[in-house]
Amino acid sequence: MDSLYHEKIRKAAHEVGKVVVGQDYMVNRLLIGLFTQGHILLEGVPGLAKTLTVNTLSKVLDLGFQRIQFTPDLLPSDVVGTMIYNQQKSEFEVKKGPVFANMVLADEVNRSPAKVQAALLEAMQEKQVTIGETTYHLDRPFLVLATQNPVDQEGTYPLPEAQMDRFMMKIHVDYPSKEDELEVMRRMANMGFSAEVKPVLTTEDIFEIRNEINAVKISESLERYIVELVFATRRPSDYGLKREAGYIQFGVSPRASISLNLAAKAAAYMEGRNYVLPEDIKEMAVDVFNHRIILNYEAEADNVSSKDIVNEILNEIPINS
Repeated sequence: MDSLYHEKIRKAAHEVGKVVVGQDYMVNRLLIGLFTQGHILLEGVPGLAKTLTVNTLSKVLDLGFQRIQFTPDLLPSDVVGTMIYNQQKSEFEVKKGPVFANMVLADEVNRSPAKVQAALLEAMQEKQVTIGETTYHLDRPFLVLATQNPVDQEGTYPLPEAQMDRFMMKIHVDYPSKEDELEVMRRMANMGFSAEVKPVLTTEDIFEIRNEINAVKISESLERYIVELVFATRRPSDYGLKREAGYIQFGVSPRASISLNLAAKAAAYMEGRNYVLPEDIKEMAVDVFNHRIILNYEAEADNVSSKDIVNEILNEIPINS
C-alpha cells in the first residue's frame, strides 16, 4: 500500500530535516501521535532540539501552534483561559488561553504544580475545556506535546499518574551521533544560517491519513498478543517473570492496550503496509509502556528502568501465547 499521503509524509519529514538534524526517530513518533490523536511526552536533556522540532513540525503541517512555558507561578487560567470584565459592555467575556490551538507545546511541564498540570487533563482526554460555567470544544486536530528534563530535578513537580496515562507515548530523546553533531555545529556556528520550511500536509490530509490508518488490519492473534503484553506488566508472576515481579508496583492501564494497537497500526502504515506485523507491536511497546509502568524502590535501588522491564517482557512473552 502506497498512497498519495505517503509521499507527503516523506516530504514533511524532509522539510523538518532542513532545520532539525538527526532527530528522525522523534519526528516519526510525533507524526504517529498526530495521526492517531495521541499526546506525546518528550524527555531529554536540554539542547536536543525538542522545542525546535515541535515548532518546525507545526509549520510543515500548517497547524495552529502555541507554546506554554510551565513555571512554578503559572496558574490554570494561564493555560485554559479565564473570564474578564469588559467595562465598556459592562459584562464578562471569555478570554481563551493558549490551549486553544492545534498543537500545544507544554514546555518543561513538570515545573508547575499539580493544579496547573491538572488543567491539561480535561483538554487532553475530552478535547474540551470549561471556563466559568461554559464548556468549549478545542480545535481539531488537537495534540499536546510536553517536554521534561530528566536531569535537573530542582524546582520540579512529578506528573500525576493520571496525567502520565493520558500521554500515548513517552519518547526518550537521545544525543545526536558524531556526524549529526558535526552538522549541527556547522549550521549553528554560521550565524547567517536560516532555513525556510514549506507547509506540506493540510488538516484535511491529516484526517484522511487517520481514516487510512483506521483501515489497517490487525489479526486476532496479534490483538491477543497485545493483551498478553499488558497483563504481563500487571501479573508478571503468572508469566514466569519472577525478577520483574519484584520490581513492578503497578502495571499498565487499559489505555496502554488501546494506544499500542493504534501505534502499531500507524507504524505499519508509515512503512507502507495495510496490515500489522509483530515487529510493529514490539517497536512501539517501549514508548507506549515505559511511562505507565510504576516501579518500586527496589527497582530504583538496583538501577532498573521501566524500559528494561518492557524489553524483558518482549523477550519472554511468545507471540502465539
